[in-house]
Amino acid sequence: MFYFGIEHEVAFLNQEGKLADFSCTKFADFNQVIERLPIYHQDYPRLRIGGGGIRKKRWYIEGFERLDDSGEVSEYIPKGIEIRTTIQSDIHSTITELSESFRLLRNVAVQFGFVPVLVTFNPYYDTYEPDRPLTDYEIKWRQASPERQTEDIAMLTYGPDLNISVAGLPPERVIEIGRKLTYYSPYIIPFSYSSPFYRGNLWEGLSVRTFIRTGRRPAVMVYVEKPEQLISSVPSLTKIARSPAEIGRIEFKAFDTCDDFSIYAGLLALLKGLVLDQSLLGRATVPDPALHQLSAQQGFSNEDIFENATKVIQAAEVALISDPDVHLLKPLKVLLRERKTKAHDLIEIYKKVGSINEVLKQTYK
Repeated sequence: MFYFGIEHEVAFLNQEGKLADFSCTKFADFNQVIERLPIYHQDYPRLRIGGGGIRKKRWYIEGFERLDDSGEVSEYIPKGIEIRTTIQSDIHSTITELSESFRLLRNVAVQFGFVPVLVTFNPYYDTYEPDRPLTDYEIKWRQASPERQTEDIAMLTYGPDLNISVAGLPPERVIEIGRKLTYYSPYIIPFSYSSPFYRGNLWEGLSVRTFIRTGRRPAVMVYVEKPEQLISSVPSLTKIARSPAEIGRIEFKAFDTCDDFSIYAGLLALLKGLVLDQSLLGRATVPDPALHQLSAQQGFSNEDIFENATKVIQAAEVALISDPDVHLLKPLKVLLRERKTKAHDLIEIYKKVGSINEVLKQTYK
């Protein structure tokens, strides 16, 4: 029995037509949107609220928490709004819920002057620095994991977490799947590439998010139940589950954001196929930074990336041959055949209009 979920980060342009990021947006600006969105009491306790109390709904503000010396949240600097789906037993229901949640978010956000746009890496800023020094508590807190030490990168990136789990799998098998997905990550992430802008201009590749992020931060996170099941690595591959519903979850974190949710359906089907596949033998505990950077720059135009992506999708297709989800791979096969990504479309539009914001306005159609 498979289970699926998606966490999808949304960026916005504000009333002035600027990207509503940490440079010009306060928590209250986005919180007025969140307050107008519904709460579904049947979602709990499967959806985690967390200690800060910010994650109370299917939508919540994503950003940088500032902590005082007692560990309490003293300020929250936003970068966007995240949508999370509830746990679903099939891909279709997952995409349907995501689509409905996005529709509700967009309808409310526009009432406050916010228009959702496809952003995967902040196209104007290349660094994030807190406006005041970290407290002693924050410094100690950040040392607790490799991911906390690179939270500044997370403030620049917008990307999905695609979650998949299989009932009854032993932890060692779940970790092995996580290592498999980490190994094949540079070959499957080009299907999602959508970040060709950097410092206000075109970048020299297709995914500046991947180039900067993956390797310093994980491609995959596996949630385990017990401390003795953790594997020590930098970046982390394993993490203690924060709720019973998280135990055994495999969280793929390296994809760029997609504004066409049928691509997410295809990517979930691809992950499902790789879980079932027994032919692909590559394994890695941490992502290969150099290979991810090559993939980020060249995508499917690189023969090694193209050939391995072809092998991966063929393996997934064979593994899903008797599963109706095999048809969800079709959009990915088209992208591979044409050796194109969403980033190519964004670059083409930019060359016509000459403005990043004008390009962003044409996303989420």
